[in-house]
Amino acid sequence: MLIAVASKSGTEVDQHFGHAERFLIFDCAAGKPQLVREVAVEKYCSYDPNHAFRKPQFQAIVESLAGCSAVVTAMIGDYPRQELEKAGMRHLAAEGPIEQAVRAAHHLVCGCGCRCEGQKKC
Repeated sequence: MLIAVASKSGTEVDQHFGHAERFLIFDCAAGKPQLVREVAVEKYCSYDPNHAFRKPQFQAIVESLAGCSAVVTAMIGDYPRQELEKAGMRHLAAEGPIEQAVRAAHHLVCGCGCRCEGQKKC
C-alpha cells in the first residue's frame, strides 16, 4: 500500500496540503514504511484565504500521487479533502514522525486491525 506524506523536513509530517511542494511516497507492504520515491508538485494554495478551488493544480497533484491509497498532511481544507476522497485517496491529518503517521494511515485504509503487519499485502 502506497501512502503520500507532505513533509518539508523529510522526517516529520509538517506541511499543509496546499503548501506542499513535494510528497514523499512510502510503501507499507512489509510492515515498516519504506520511502520509495519523492514527487515534486506545484503548490495548490495561492495564499488567498478566499481562493476558489484550483482544479488544474489539484488535478496535477492527484495525478502525481496516482497509486497512493492515502495522503497524510498536517492540515487540508474541507473541499480538497473531499476531492481527494472522490479520487480514491483517504486523508489523515497528523503531525509528528512520519513513520507513526504512515502506520496510522495504513490502519485507516486497511481496516484489518493490522493483522497484515509483516505480510506482503493486506
